[in-house]
Amino acid sequence: MPSRFSPHLPRLGRIERYVLIQQLRSLGLALAVIAALVMLIDFVEVSRGVGSAQDLSAVRIFGLVLMKSPSVIVQLLPFVFLFGTLTAFIGLNRRSELVAMRAAGVSAWRFVLPAAGMAFVLGILTVTVLGPLAASGDAMWQRERARISGTTLGADSQEAIWLREGDDQRQMIIRSARQDRANARLLDVSFFIYTTGADGGRTFSERIDAQSATLSAGRWRLNNATGAQVGQKAVTYSTLDLPSSLADKEAFERFARPQSTPFWSLPNQIQRIENAGFTSTAYRLRLQQLLATPLVFAAMSILAAAFSLRLMRLGDLAKMSVSAVVLGFAFFFLNQFSSAMGSAEVVAPFVAAWLPPVLTALAAFTLLFYTEDG
Repeated sequence: MPSRFSPHLPRLGRIERYVLIQQLRSLGLALAVIAALVMLIDFVEVSRGVGSAQDLSAVRIFGLVLMKSPSVIVQLLPFVFLFGTLTAFIGLNRRSELVAMRAAGVSAWRFVLPAAGMAFVLGILTVTVLGPLAASGDAMWQRERARISGTTLGADSQEAIWLREGDDQRQMIIRSARQDRANARLLDVSFFIYTTGADGGRTFSERIDAQSATLSAGRWRLNNATGAQVGQKAVTYSTLDLPSSLADKEAFERFARPQSTPFWSLPNQIQRIENAGFTSTAYRLRLQQLLATPLVFAAMSILAAAFSLRLMRLGDLAKMSVSAVVLGFAFFFLNQFSSAMGSAEVVAPFVAAWLPPVLTALAAFTLLFYTEDG
């Protein structure tokens, strides 16, 4: 039904769309600048590292940079939203467009909240789509760097590996000096077997050394093995079978770094690591940080907008802009410090991941309330 307020609704919608378009343009510019800087730094780093050791061509180095840089760029996206939103609103302020909006009775909440909402949606897109692509690229970069530098030679790895498996009655710690992935074998391997008592305590019961151990069909097949239980003489076996709860892929596949694990794979990765008897704190922290990413982007957008709403004629806009950048970097260092506390298990991963963005969002809303409502 028409009313006397209906003529104003389309105008307000156009204003909001106009502000969002300006913000998107500034975000694109900020992303281009930061991406160019990151790729330039990575190009120099790869050239001096892997490239100089193997005499790679510039095209090959650029291909490695395309694998490596996206994960770094994704980590710097909060600054893209900080600088991009700040640039967009300062531009509107310098052209007196914010003055005209405020004089027309348009509240700052009418164009700041849509900007924050768009940042939140882009954060979801980053976590669900862009982040997994960047994580896959980082995993490819790690494999290519290892292959080019020669840390992994063919199917054999010269690096010792440790495994842990078992159940409520028995635990096995497995150490292998070398591994043959092509034949699913561990070479020069030792099994340390512990029994679990009724009180939950573990007691060492036996050690078995073998020339090789092959995993298949839910068992370890040990060749040329020597085993000794506590208080007994050593016994030699030509072959010996030990039950195993590991799948072939789990035993011979190294766990990827948290940064190289896509968002959708993190829950399964956490479960695998815990089943293997290792701590999953770093992966739980990474999962919570990814879940908090949309809030981080929205908080950065509100913070930048709140600092740039001061009218040009009142002065101090430059100081306010510098203050926004300083607060943005303060959030970055707070986030790094909180991540270190979470990784060291000083605080829970949930608290370490969510505390910095929540504090930043509260600070941004407080400043916006003070700027708009006094």
